Formats: sequence, C-alpha cells, structure tokens
Amino acid sequence: MSQPYGQQPTHASPQQGYPPHNGYGGPPPPPRRKKSSAPIVLIVLAVVALVLFGGCAVLVAAVGGSDQKPTIASQENAGAGEQASAKPPKKEKPKPETAGIGDVVKDGKFSFKVTRLERRGQVGGEFLNKDAQGVFLLVHVTVKNVSDEAQAFSGSAQKLFDGKGAEYEASSEAAIYLQDSKSLYEKINPGNSVKGVVLFDIPKTVKPASIELHDSMFSGGIKVRLS
Repeated sequence: MSQPYGQQPTHASPQQGYPPHNGYGGPPPPPRRKKSSAPIVLIVLAVVALVLFGGCAVLVAAVGGSDQKPTIASQENAGAGEQASAKPPKKEKPKPETAGIGDVVKDGKFSFKVTRLERRGQVGGEFLNKDAQGVFLLVHVTVKNVSDEAQAFSGSAQKLFDGKGAEYEASSEAAIYLQDSKSLYEKINPGNSVKGVVLFDIPKTVKPASIELHDSMFSGGIKVRLS
C-alpha cells in the first residue's frame, strides 16, 4: 500500500523496556567513568610529609648534638675525676714548733728557761778581764733539776747555732772572768734551780738563731729559738 504524498515512512517505535538501537544493531555502550586523582594526591602528600619530617629530625639532631650523653669512656673518666675530687686532701702533720725565749724545755734531768740575751766586748773586772775575739754573747738561763738525784750543769755542754747552721762552742775560759756565771761546773740537787750564764765568743756580724741545751755532754739536747 502506497503512502500518501508528503508523509515520510516511519520506523516502528522500539518496544517499551528496550534501549534504542545504535547504528550497528546493538545497544549503546555505557559511558566511561573518569578515574579519580585522589590516590595520587594522597601519595604526593605522604611523600612531602616524610621529607619534611626527615628534615626536622636532622635539624633537631644537629641542634641537640651538644646535649648527647657522653660515651662510656668519657663517663668513666668523669667518674674517676669525681672520685678523685671526692677524696679529702691529706692533712699534713703540723711541724713541731721550736720553743723560744721564756719557754720552759726539758732535757734529761734538767728543765731550762732562757730568759734573755746580752752582748759584751769584754768580761771581767778592772784588773782581771777577757776581751772577745768578736763579741761575747751571754745567754742567761734558769736551770732546774727535775730528777730525783743530783746532776752537774756545765756551760761547755751547750751549743749555739746561727741562721746558716754554723755551730759555736761555749767559752769556758771567758766564764772564769764572769762573776756568778755558774756555768763552769755547778752541782744542782733535785728540786733546786740556779740562774746561770753561758758565754759564746762569736763574730760581730753573726745573728744567733738557736741554742741547744743539754743536761750533760751525752744527752740528746733540746733547741730553743733565739730570734
């Protein structure tokens, strides 16, 4: 049957529920989904964070390097130093002080006390006298017997020293001219005391430093400072 003039042939409409046909006789393919860029962004952020964190860690280590704990060797050295410093310093034993003029000292059976010093160029009287080679040093001393038996005091047993350690003997010859020297040979009973004078002939320039007093020629002696 022919179609009326002016009308175009029409295709049968697709059945309800079926998709329209494409040019090849099949249904059109579903549209492609665009891939999301979110995973790539997250990876980039993670890498950046790791880089930043690593740089901060290096910076902190560099800044705090001076605060690092010392090594084992340095700790041992420090410990040894602390132990050494913790030990109290050794106390030096005080040196015994030498007695001086006016102090009482003891040697053997006698106690001695030097009371004063005197210098003379001559000893004796107007007619009987003795001139010193240098100058006579008169050491006035009180001698007391502190034992239970008699003992003789002799000036010749005493010794004089200058600052350089030179030793001078007492002059028994000059003691003869000195009245009441009581240093030639004076017997002293227990408990008694005498005031005697021991004479030394020394150069005028010598300054006496000490005298060593003895109860006899064989005793140890005791030093008394004279300056």
